[in-house]
Amino acid sequence: MSNPIFARREFLHRSLAGVSVAGSCPLFLGKTAAALAATGQPDDNRALVVVQLTGGNDGLNTVVPYADGAYARARQNLRVPEKDVLKIDEYVGLHPNLKELKNFYDEGKMAIVQGTSYPNPTRSHFEAMDIWHAADPMGARRGSGWLGRAVESIHGNDADPVTAVGVGNRVPPALIGKHVKPVALQNPQDFRWRGRSLQRKAFQAINSDGGKTSQPDKLSGLDFLLRVANDAQQSSQTIREAVAGYQPAAEYPTNNPLANQLRLVSGMIAAGLPTRIYYVSLGSFDTHANQQFRHEQLLANLSTAMDAFFKDLRAQNSLDRVLVLSFSEFGRRVKENGSRGTDHGVAAPMFLFGNQVNGGLHCEHPSLTELVKGDLDMSVDFRQVYATVLDGWLGASSEQVLGKGFEPLELLKTSV
Repeated sequence: MSNPIFARREFLHRSLAGVSVAGSCPLFLGKTAAALAATGQPDDNRALVVVQLTGGNDGLNTVVPYADGAYARARQNLRVPEKDVLKIDEYVGLHPNLKELKNFYDEGKMAIVQGTSYPNPTRSHFEAMDIWHAADPMGARRGSGWLGRAVESIHGNDADPVTAVGVGNRVPPALIGKHVKPVALQNPQDFRWRGRSLQRKAFQAINSDGGKTSQPDKLSGLDFLLRVANDAQQSSQTIREAVAGYQPAAEYPTNNPLANQLRLVSGMIAAGLPTRIYYVSLGSFDTHANQQFRHEQLLANLSTAMDAFFKDLRAQNSLDRVLVLSFSEFGRRVKENGSRGTDHGVAAPMFLFGNQVNGGLHCEHPSLTELVKGDLDMSVDFRQVYATVLDGWLGASSEQVLGKGFEPLELLKTSV
């Protein structure tokens, strides 16, 4: 005869193992509900929103060196005509589909960090993403992300998993800590117990008389797990309603995946969730063929989504406490290819947005003639940008998070 205690323990282990809010343990729901009930606002109201441009954004057609003859010669089909460029100075300007971002720039709310990369760069999407997420080109700190380590640096190993949230169907590696596992979601309905049949049976067992053990001394840990899971089931509705009930003050563009993600982020900020880091992404920047139209649309999506997001934040008086950081895993090669596209390159611009940024151009634009194996050479290590955000915005130790010291850049007006 099987052991009933073992059988029930195994049943619940199997039942609860598959529980997720897009891949996270439901314990975070109970913690988050308690935080909301206690304060209604996070302890530190500064938030970082990371916008990942996935696939390798063509930096030269984003921040356009229109006055450089080498650009026109290398991009006979793909170059942005000088007359269309939204000029920043006598050398570079923004793509014409970034007119909303140009307004940010003119208002001093956009910082452009030119020529970011790292030593001995790779042109592999997967390797490059690993490097940017871990903030470690050498691989010694792989397995945890720079923002996950930042959360642990600030809040310790028992940090609430909802401190960092990825918007999507999986947790971005940048958010994963050595101990703390963050959450990911796609819409407010993900703030619910998404149980399969076995999971529903587990909750029926939890809430029935048969769910109580007659041997509390042997199963007290299991009973605690049951109570946590039951509390999570109940508290998920509170959080779901808090986010789903948000009515944006701005009109977000339709058919724009980034806008959908930023709308959710704005709702979470307005709801007072104790989240300090949000992570969103816009994909399809791998433009090997027929780049022009697709890249134009992607840049328009970025610009209009950011515009709606900032209008929404302004209406909820949150602009001063939100910093947006945008990056891509690499840029594209200087010379266009034979398919009216561009291939994997190296250096590319990073962007920061917000009321607290020192707007303008930062670092030198890479030379278009003094290339390294056909690629733009880097002007600045991207980890200097990370260090600036860690020390100056999040209040984490950049040396601890990144493994060594990096000189910060003058990208922020205020610091922690």
